Amino acid sequence: MWCFLRGMAFVSFLLVTWSSAAVIISYMVAVLSGHVNPFLPHISDTGTTPPESSIFGFMINFSAFLGTATIYLRYKILEKQNETSYFSTPVLNLVSLVLGLVGCIGMGIVASFQELTMPVVHDGGALLAFVCGVMYILLQSVISYKQCPQWNSLSTCRVRMAISVVSCAAVLPMIACASLISITKLKRNPREKDCVYHLVSAICEWTAAFGFVFYFLTFVQDFQSVTLRVSIETNVDI
Repeated sequence: MWCFLRGMAFVSFLLVTWSSAAVIISYMVAVLSGHVNPFLPHISDTGTTPPESSIFGFMINFSAFLGTATIYLRYKILEKQNETSYFSTPVLNLVSLVLGLVGCIGMGIVASFQELTMPVVHDGGALLAFVCGVMYILLQSVISYKQCPQWNSLSTCRVRMAISVVSCAAVLPMIACASLISITKLKRNPREKDCVYHLVSAICEWTAAFGFVFYFLTFVQDFQSVTLRVSIETNVDI
């Protein structure tokens, strides 16, 4: 456990554990409260009705903050490494930063606007989070290969790319099936015509969400050798 706390590794490790806890706790509370069916609800379904909506909103908003910190820290690490040994154009790093930050904004929107209260805003936030999220991790995987072997091992690059491909493959049918669901509701009858679309969309959503979680877990090793220093300067006019 101590290795996860070396350097700045605790930031990405906290993001992974907190985000996992956010969706699992919200799911458990929603199921125990009888608000959703236990078998594969959408993640947003588990954060729609009180009390789980408050838990979901708070924890996912904090996850968005941790995600922002992790993505920015990753950006600065790559920037510094690229100065030492040029391996990629800085534009790739900057584009990935923007995509990651937009994805975090989408997470904040999802957490703040419940799907039954403001469905258009909620769905827009979810689209931003998932689309920008997969684009971010795909671009990071490409950058990782460019860093290999000096800054990354080949096995790490392969793991990252595999997670990226699986997440991307999950997001596309998730969006397609979600668009075919005519009515948004928390509980569904298996006989309904939309049930298959709901099931496929939910499976893909959970796959993509935990794909992001496992991807950020691969940053832990990179962050272990990084330290953060805060410099404060004051100017006093005499």
